[in-house]
Amino acid sequence: MTVVGIDDTDSRELGMCTTYVAAEIADRLRQDGGQTISRLLLIRLNPAVEYKTRGNAALAIHTDCDPDHAYALARERLESLAETTDERTNPGLVVAAHDPDDDTAPDDVTRFARAAIRDHLEIADAEALIDRYGYRSWHAGDGRGRIGALAAIGAWDALTEWTYEYISYRESDRWGTPREVDHESVFAAADWGYPDVWDTVDRGEDETVCVPHTPGPILHGIRGDDADAVRAVANRIESEPVDATQLFVTNQGTDVHLQDGSLSTVEDGHAYRLEGRVTSDPDTRRGGHVFVDLVSPGAGDSATDRLTCAAFEPTKRFRDRVRALRVGDRLTACGEVSDGTLKLEKFAIRELVRTERVTPTCPDCGRTMKSAGRNQGYRCRDCGTTAAEKATRDLERDLEVGWYEVPPCARRHVAKPLVRGGFDAPTHPER
Repeated sequence: MTVVGIDDTDSRELGMCTTYVAAEIADRLRQDGGQTISRLLLIRLNPAVEYKTRGNAALAIHTDCDPDHAYALARERLESLAETTDERTNPGLVVAAHDPDDDTAPDDVTRFARAAIRDHLEIADAEALIDRYGYRSWHAGDGRGRIGALAAIGAWDALTEWTYEYISYRESDRWGTPREVDHESVFAAADWGYPDVWDTVDRGEDETVCVPHTPGPILHGIRGDDADAVRAVANRIESEPVDATQLFVTNQGTDVHLQDGSLSTVEDGHAYRLEGRVTSDPDTRRGGHVFVDLVSPGAGDSATDRLTCAAFEPTKRFRDRVRALRVGDRLTACGEVSDGTLKLEKFAIRELVRTERVTPTCPDCGRTMKSAGRNQGYRCRDCGTTAAEKATRDLERDLEVGWYEVPPCARRHVAKPLVRGGFDAPTHPER
């Protein structure tokens, strides 16, 4: 068996898509020598990496093709298709003589794959492993794409949870033109496939999430837990002619990028799952972004291990969930830390503040009492009645215990939708 890993073939401005290049390589392998393709992997790497284009995807092709032939064919396709006229595109190719189903990838290659999803790696890290194991490799530019290509080599052994994406591609003469996809048919197909198929549309925003807006070759991509279901949903969508299709096995929708951490040890460029207590009132700032501060659950309000969390404007209605938080609520917050701020992807309410302390009212006249002086309680100036301390009043809350998430239109590829289940508390999925 042979594993072909590729990465970094696309451009923000010029288009292309690494999934398309992988599908082209797989199709050429089938045509040229009748080679068997076991699967194509679509691996989402650390979403915080600054060099990414959009979804930071690397691809792997598992085939029974001879490694030398696979290398030659893959290199020709990369040299032909990669958008290297963009100086920020630095494609990489790595080919390994591994049988993924026999766990033959070296341990340090599987560790490299895990690190590429959660941490930051250097080109030299990839070069050292490529040289150590004698992998065939090629690159253009500085070859940063070899990091993702090598991670894709080790991903099958490194990860345990997988989902699917079925991608339909456009005819090449339509690339860069508006996509012709029937809006109503996408929503009907999404309703038919839900919940096994998710993040196809955003009902709250009336948006077809599965249809990209970039100039690349993808017409639409359907994600879900079942291979047959994602294919069936794609076939129900009415659109311009589909030129080609490909099913990918992927780590999308798994939350594999999140690592457990503490408020005092978080670092920029990493994504975390953190426990905290709300210590500030939610603050809506210019642009519609909402901010709230957390401290460690047992810390006081003056604690130094304070972390600001943000629900930015593109998260739309999720911001209302953050605005509904109150000082004292206990949370599990998930997201990427950037510039010292946690960009919220989801959070779980663990404990809600249900009461508040308020100035008492006079039982005789119903007016609000006034302070009787320092440490002297409260007094009604009209009736003379007194109260020793503040009263306790029940709060009506718009939140419940459980998980809340950003809507599909704002979800990162690798983030796990609540509808997939497996969470440790009740869920409130967005559709």
